[in-house]
Amino acid sequence: MRNYYFISVLAMMASIVSCTTRPVSAPAIIPQPVQIEQEKGSFTLLPTAEINYTGGELAKNEAGFLAGILRPATGFPLETKEGPDGAISLVIDTALDMNPEGYLLTVGKRKVTLTACTPAGLSRGFQTIRQLLPPQIESDTVVSKVKWKMPCLSITDYPRFTWRGMHLDVSRHFFDVSFIKQYIDILAMHKMNVFHWHLVDDQGWRIEIKKYPRLTEKGAWRVDREAFSWDSRQAQQPGEKATYGGFYTQEEIKEVVAYAAERHINIVPEIEMPAHVTSALAAYPELSCTGGPFTVPPGGVWPITDIYCAGKEETFVFLEDVLTEVMELFPSPYIHVGGDEADKTEWRKCPYCQARIRKEGLKDEAELQSYFIKRMERFLSSRGRTLIGWDEILEGGLAPEAAVMSWRGFEGGIAAAKANHNVVMTPSSYCYFNIYQGDPANEPVSYNGLLTLKKVYSFEPVPEELTPEEARYIIGAQGCLWTEMVTDGNTAEYMILPRLTALSEVLWSTPESRNWEDFSDRLIRMMERFDEKGWKYSRGSYRVEMETSYNEATNSVTVGLISEQPSPEIRYTIDGSEPSASSALYNNPLTVDSTITIKTAVFQDGKMIGGTSEKTLSINFATGKSITYKIPYSSKYKGTGDKTLVDGIRGSGDFNDSHWQGFEGTDMDVVIDLGKLTDIKHIVTSFIPNVHSWIFLPQSVTFSTSMDGKVFKPLPTIETSTKPEVQNNQINEYFFTFPEQYVRYVEVFAKGLITCPAWHSGAGGKAWMFCDEIIVE
Repeated sequence: MRNYYFISVLAMMASIVSCTTRPVSAPAIIPQPVQIEQEKGSFTLLPTAEINYTGGELAKNEAGFLAGILRPATGFPLETKEGPDGAISLVIDTALDMNPEGYLLTVGKRKVTLTACTPAGLSRGFQTIRQLLPPQIESDTVVSKVKWKMPCLSITDYPRFTWRGMHLDVSRHFFDVSFIKQYIDILAMHKMNVFHWHLVDDQGWRIEIKKYPRLTEKGAWRVDREAFSWDSRQAQQPGEKATYGGFYTQEEIKEVVAYAAERHINIVPEIEMPAHVTSALAAYPELSCTGGPFTVPPGGVWPITDIYCAGKEETFVFLEDVLTEVMELFPSPYIHVGGDEADKTEWRKCPYCQARIRKEGLKDEAELQSYFIKRMERFLSSRGRTLIGWDEILEGGLAPEAAVMSWRGFEGGIAAAKANHNVVMTPSSYCYFNIYQGDPANEPVSYNGLLTLKKVYSFEPVPEELTPEEARYIIGAQGCLWTEMVTDGNTAEYMILPRLTALSEVLWSTPESRNWEDFSDRLIRMMERFDEKGWKYSRGSYRVEMETSYNEATNSVTVGLISEQPSPEIRYTIDGSEPSASSALYNNPLTVDSTITIKTAVFQDGKMIGGTSEKTLSINFATGKSITYKIPYSSKYKGTGDKTLVDGIRGSGDFNDSHWQGFEGTDMDVVIDLGKLTDIKHIVTSFIPNVHSWIFLPQSVTFSTSMDGKVFKPLPTIETSTKPEVQNNQINEYFFTFPEQYVRYVEVFAKGLITCPAWHSGAGGKAWMFCDEIIVE
């Protein structure tokens, strides 16, 4: 058995060649400003330049911050002084009637003037200034032989939404303070203003609470199972030490909050309740319905049955104490309490919870969750804060002043807006950046699904179903990065960039001003800035996707080459060589009637932009032949039907790409009729696991051959050597080469796992097996 491993992020990044950029004189600003009037000429920042400010101490602070942005790369002193006469002049005019985050920017040949009514407005203007300068301005060290020029222009700019956010889950994997600051820097560059910090979940409690020290002494640590896939991790065993994790001290929290405040970014902390709290219950099991014991899970948990007891008063005392310390650390007007995916099994059995239901006159456990959330909302409201939670907090009735974060589509947000509650749109189909952004064969392991850059850019947060009055309650949207499969900062950056870049324009700019082709052009310049900063990012949008279809009449495969990019220059090879600027130019779909490997890439001005994409098409003795299924495939994952396994098309790293066929809770047994007696000596087929999605490799594969379709001669069985708990999303090829045989029929039997193992989050449920192609040569 051979494994075809995913191309690593680093290898893909190494293959990227910088592309030609737009001229300095053409502003390439993201997000797109409301209004730009370009003029002739340019401004040059000189070593003698000063940054002057008007507006007192607040303006002084911002002047120092801008100088801090510009000094490292230029090496200029850029002294800051009060007054109106510097080469760069910053003005806070509180009488200015405009959006608090809006700004006016004028770049003349001799002077740059940035005006706003608040420090936040100046801060947003800084991001535009840095984008008007050459990309080398992002360097942390002095860059010589660069003319620090900006085109002359006038800009009026302000955001569309008041909530422009990005989320980071630090429970599943812990990220240190230095990376959190870098994450905030990424948000600042994109004019985002909310950092949603997911500090608590089953797999780790990450914030120091002085009144309850065991939360971090015990709840912040789990046993190290990082060698196993997320849903394949055995719980902590007796005698094992929990060594994997970490937490933020309150001093570190204060440091990060101050860092974000300097960039005018509000940090919204999330303290999960009533579920996703096993890390807390491991420390304080008496807060549960059962009394425990609990250990911090090292991986996936489903369903989420560990839950705070809603019938015990000490639960609410504990949570109010925790939130009191949280509010002392975070000045945010919003406090996020989670509220999602709470399985009510324990509440149904708990005498305390049932007594609470009776005492409060509640209908059922859904209303008990509503009671729970409403009680926490009253507490937060009494302290001048607003509760926000995932859209499940709508179930059983929404707390009077609560805001809703709608992640399960738009429906929860629509319902909340119609009930006059503020809404932040986070539909997973547009905003969950832990989902693949390109062919999984070229991407780090992620959740199944596809969220491309272009789709993020097409996101419209305000549903058409809302009236103009109701639409006012959509205060914004945010991206989310859940980190079950994101273990380090480089991968986290890669997963959000440049999808965050697209989202920033969705949330800042008007729908009328957005244009995919223009954005794509400006994005190339923004990527040069990412390179200067050393940030990792995906070029998936610049890769070539191959659409394939089988033509039964001609026993051939038609291949179309497509890219998200507008009017891409696509070049390809079929001789095994890497594509170059002189390779064949793609104009029309290709017809393939023999086994070949197509390599293709997008080019611009003679340079490859997004790396090579590759697909092998296997036209062989089995292609297009009759196939009999002794065990039927699942109607849920049928591929293209009966010919899926013999259409000559190899599946990608995405089991849902229509070239894989799924078998649920069963074996696979198929027979191919080659149509006539044929000399063969090689059989191969492929399977793909995705343990998180309950998909496993077969336990074994056996090939058999027959001359008459009645008596079959089995070849030696190929056993799967990779244990289910360490299987990941690699395509696994099973093959056998043998002395030439004269046969007509080939049988492929794959022994399935049938049910998910006991250690899996879906233990006892039906296991899946996915096959993509059977090749006979």
